[in-house]
Amino acid sequence: MALWDGGRVTLEDLVRLRRARDRMDRDYAEPLDVPALARVALMSPGHFSRSFRAAFGESPYSYLMTRRIERAKALLRRGDLTVTEVCFAVGCTSLGSFSSRFTELIGESPSSYRARRHDEGAAIPACVAKVYTRPVRNGEAGSGSPPIM
Repeated sequence: MALWDGGRVTLEDLVRLRRARDRMDRDYAEPLDVPALARVALMSPGHFSRSFRAAFGESPYSYLMTRRIERAKALLRRGDLTVTEVCFAVGCTSLGSFSSRFTELIGESPSSYRARRHDEGAAIPACVAKVYTRPVRNGEAGSGSPPIM
């Protein structure tokens, strides 16, 4: 069980939190905010935010943005959409915020990422590539190592 402020994330809460996390994974491009996600988890917004951080190690907003950036990388690699189109396609409403967060997580701007070649990973199965191309959080861009599974 994860701890926060002397409290515990119960098994029942964890099931509800996973439901909200699954919603973020599935509907990342939809306008999702903490109150809406808390309703999915049948929790108050404050309890949801604290419990989500305790269970998953990051805020709901950070998790959602990571999913959006992960999808944005795939769209940018395709090369048929502009950075602005990708921004809106993944559910971001501000190009500036999207570009800043992308750069923070990936270590380069969306435009630079889109412009460079990506064929070096073309022969790698998608399930393996996902592990190595997943955006990292907390300023870890450029660490060079895949996430621990």
